Amino acid sequence: MFALGGCAPMPPALDLPARVAELLPADAILLGEQHDAPEHQRIERDVVTLLAARGVLSAVVIEMAPRGGSTAGLPATATEAQVQKALQWEEAAWPWPAYGAPVMAAVHAGVPVAGGNLPRTAMRSAMADMRLDGSLPAAALAAQHEAVREGHCGLLPETQVAPMARVQIARDDSLAQTVAQLAVPGKTVLLVAGAMHVDRTAGVPLHLPAALQTRTVALRADDGAAEAQPAVHADASWHTPKAPPKDYCAELRNMRRP
Repeated sequence: MFALGGCAPMPPALDLPARVAELLPADAILLGEQHDAPEHQRIERDVVTLLAARGVLSAVVIEMAPRGGSTAGLPATATEAQVQKALQWEEAAWPWPAYGAPVMAAVHAGVPVAGGNLPRTAMRSAMADMRLDGSLPAAALAAQHEAVREGHCGLLPETQVAPMARVQIARDDSLAQTVAQLAVPGKTVLLVAGAMHVDRTAGVPLHLPAALQTRTVALRADDGAAEAQPAVHADASWHTPKAPPKDYCAELRNMRRP
């Protein structure tokens, strides 16, 4: 067969059992997704299932629920409604149809799921907490600032860049604290979060105890094209087909028009 001109090669199918085995042993595996790539949520479900089947999964921590929410008190037979209530799920921010499968895979396997994100009630104080600026090396802080600028399509006033970056730093710290609290010797905590959160140079790994053995994976919906997305510094990159294109910046500009 001949390759069609101009088409990027499709990434090879992921051999997930082998990929997961390569990550072990680990106290924590940080799995970073692209939020609008459904294939990534399917991979998360399968990674949960594989780790649980090995008997090594101690807990799943998710960015998609606030810190303090947990399914630890629920039985493996809990319903989706019970799980959402226990996790204080916010449907408007995180559509349950996208994330229900990996969450329920853990619950049905008897593995607790814990929210790790910074609660909304703590965001305002984080924005004003200048101590957070000093919690990162200068290069990491600069990377956080640039990520905020890019994430807001260059439309955010410069005076808001540092406060918004502090929220991201506080989120990373909250996720890290939750992972560290749930770590169990000889087992693995799985963190599911956006890819930038698992970046070794600027994200959650900087806030974890040095003694915790961690492995980071960036899921990349880019067909294996290295230039398709901003670099995420992780131990491994798992490439998947491109997600349907969507111009989020155009949507944001339209929202800001009078």
